[in-house]
Amino acid sequence: MKLSRQLVVGSLAVLVLSACSSSPTQRRQAKDDFAYLETKDFKQWALPEGATPQFYPDYDIPQGDFKGGVGTVVDIRPPQQVLELIPGARAESQNGKVTLWMIRKDEADQVWQTALTMMREHKIKARQQSDTQVETDWVNWVSEDEDAEIGSRYELSRVEANNRYGFSVALIDWQQAGERQAVSMTNKERYSVLMTNLVTARYDQEVRAEAERKAQALVKQIPISMGADRSGFPVIIARSPYNVLWPRLPELLPRMGFTLEERNQSQGTIKAKYAAPDDEFWQQIGVKPMNLKAGTYTFLFGDLGNRTSINVTDSAGKPVEEALLKEMMPVLAAISERSKTQ
Repeated sequence: MKLSRQLVVGSLAVLVLSACSSSPTQRRQAKDDFAYLETKDFKQWALPEGATPQFYPDYDIPQGDFKGGVGTVVDIRPPQQVLELIPGARAESQNGKVTLWMIRKDEADQVWQTALTMMREHKIKARQQSDTQVETDWVNWVSEDEDAEIGSRYELSRVEANNRYGFSVALIDWQQAGERQAVSMTNKERYSVLMTNLVTARYDQEVRAEAERKAQALVKQIPISMGADRSGFPVIIARSPYNVLWPRLPELLPRMGFTLEERNQSQGTIKAKYAAPDDEFWQQIGVKPMNLKAGTYTFLFGDLGNRTSINVTDSAGKPVEEALLKEMMPVLAAISERSKTQ
């Protein structure tokens, strides 16, 4: 599914599950067997005289004037679901209108601004607009599950109740192949959720991008010192969370003269081969050369919450001496400091 206005957001995959068939109509309809439409009207069951009927209520047919589609009108596609992209948010659907409830007002404000930004970027006009409500102009869609291009108009709203802050989306107008039609409940539910997911996917993309920018700023400032692990053995301590430090290591270690051979983030290990840099390198970083012999070493990284422990073992699996760790610590600190300004 895609919008003719190219309203495609990040890596969101708008899933429209469909059966393997050759036409949009068949993807929406059950295959064959509409014989139930020819069912004859029920008749009162005639009992023999004197017989006492015994009925179980389990299969009683509810009484009432029920209205709904039958036969080829019934849409068999599974319903769209609101993607859980905002931590702590709760989705509520009523009469085809989708509302996302959030605890924090700033989150709801940001989602609202995201929706307005998307409208501007994709040139979706507003027929009516206030601080808390927007009624959009037509948004055109092309879907493999629809027989022709469809158009939809939405009402976007900011709501507040019981110390919760919400963002609502409701499909209010519908057209197909340029012909205006009544808004069915199926389409209202389906395309309200779809628009909600597009907005929240864009919101999620922006939040992740901001988190990445902050992580990049944080990872450029990594204080390095000597410390001890939980067993009291000497280790290098990087005052940075493990998940922030790890992506930086393929940049830092090669600058120290290590060639990476194997990496395993879940185990916190990096196997690397060391070759001492030339004299110019040591002069540039202003640190004494390490007395580390050329060979293969394994770095062991421990997650200590807001810090990361670093230990090193040789090719035989034995920890290097404390003196070598103390020599390595200022080199790692200098490399980290130099990369901060690059």
